[in-house]
Amino acid sequence: MKGRIIAISILLIFCITRASKASQILIPMDETQSNHLKAYGVAYWVLNNGVEIQWLLNYRGGSFMITNAGLIESECKIRGVSYEIIADAQAGAILAEIANPEVNMEVMKLEKPPKVAVYSPKINCLGTMPLPLCLPMPKYLMN
Repeated sequence: MKGRIIAISILLIFCITRASKASQILIPMDETQSNHLKAYGVAYWVLNNGVEIQWLLNYRGGSFMITNAGLIESECKIRGVSYEIIADAQAGAILAEIANPEVNMEVMKLEKPPKVAVYSPKINCLGTMPLPLCLPMPKYLMN
C-alpha cells in the first residue's frame, strides 16, 4: 500500500511539472521578425514534418504558433528566424483576443504543407528565389 502511494505521488509530481513546462513557439511576422522569408520556410518545414501550426491571421503580421519542441526551436536558431517561447496561458490569452468578434483576426489551423511551383523561362532569372525560403521548388519550363 505504501509503495502504491509513493508511485502515485511520483506520477502526480511528474504530471504537474510537465504541465507547468507546457509552452508554445510564437514566430512573429511583424517588424520584430529578422527574416520573413526564412520564417515561412520554417513553417513549411514544420508542416512537412507532420506538426500542426496555428496561423494567427492579422495578429502581429500573421504570426505562427506551434507547440514547443526542441527540434523546432533549434531549426529557428539555425535559420536565423526570430521566435518567442510563450506559456500556454499566454497562448490562450492570444487566442481569446483573436476570437473577439470586434477585431479583424482569425486563427487558421494548418495541417499539411502547400504544394509550391515556380514558373521559370528558359533563362532562369529566379535562380536565387528558392534559397532564402529553403523550400523544394520544382521548375516548370515552357517552350
